[in-house]
Amino acid sequence: MSNILQNIFIDYYEHILYELHPRQTEIENISKMIHCGDPSYGGAFFACPDCGKLKFVPFRCKSRFCPSCGNMYNQKRSFHMSCKLVNCVHRHCVFTIPEELRIYFLNDRSLLNCLFHSVRDVVLRMFHKQNKAELFTPGFILVLHTFGRDLKWNPHIHALISEGGAGNHTVWRPCTHFDFRFLRNSFRKVLLDQLTNKIGKSFCKVKNEMYSKHAEGFYVRAKPNHCKPDVTIKYISRYLGRPVIATSRIDAYDGDNVTFHYTRHEDNQTITECIPALDFIKRLIVHIPEKHFKMLRYY
Repeated sequence: MSNILQNIFIDYYEHILYELHPRQTEIENISKMIHCGDPSYGGAFFACPDCGKLKFVPFRCKSRFCPSCGNMYNQKRSFHMSCKLVNCVHRHCVFTIPEELRIYFLNDRSLLNCLFHSVRDVVLRMFHKQNKAELFTPGFILVLHTFGRDLKWNPHIHALISEGGAGNHTVWRPCTHFDFRFLRNSFRKVLLDQLTNKIGKSFCKVKNEMYSKHAEGFYVRAKPNHCKPDVTIKYISRYLGRPVIATSRIDAYDGDNVTFHYTRHEDNQTITECIPALDFIKRLIVHIPEKHFKMLRYY
């Protein structure tokens, strides 16, 4: 039995191909998701050795864009992430970029690596500043989200960072103070420098504008957490292997328009949107990552 997301994409499949001109990875993931659980694409028979009763189970697609397969993938991924955590308190930080820079990452997805590299360098530098001789090293996990709650393109990094690090001579040193000002300013500088190296001199004007418009650096949320790491892991990993919207948030589909809801960050108010189905599809498929691109990285 198909779900509401499959129905939407089946109805508009030709429109997607000839009007949206999707990337190859988008076509592959959409096709897999549409045919997930379709008996005509094969399956496996299971037989009871006692009564001889047979049961046919269709093959699943295991696509990054399938809501059915994604739930199982995310449960396994969350478990593996939990196993790799250092046994200490962790802090959930979010590194964001200004709206003016988002288009660069959309047009050239290889630049998304710069986000990972920038956050990595900033976090290591913050711990290194505490004692340069000890070279304190934390353990942290970075997860890329390319969307906001309204599904629009908004790449940012979720970081789960150990509140402490191991040094050259010190087994472990707790660190509960995260320098907000350093994180904001350093993230701005490192990211803009990396983008300039990648894009070239044409980016210098934009770089100067970013320094003047964002004099206090790029926004970084690094407040102490009031929840266990396992809860945070489930939150930041839940969209690694499935669409950026749960089918439970899709309220209605009438063949032309899709109605969905989300909770707005600013005031926790529930917002309901009704948009044309093709626009809804466009918002979803833009977040499908390139093949073999790692959305999750350990340090």
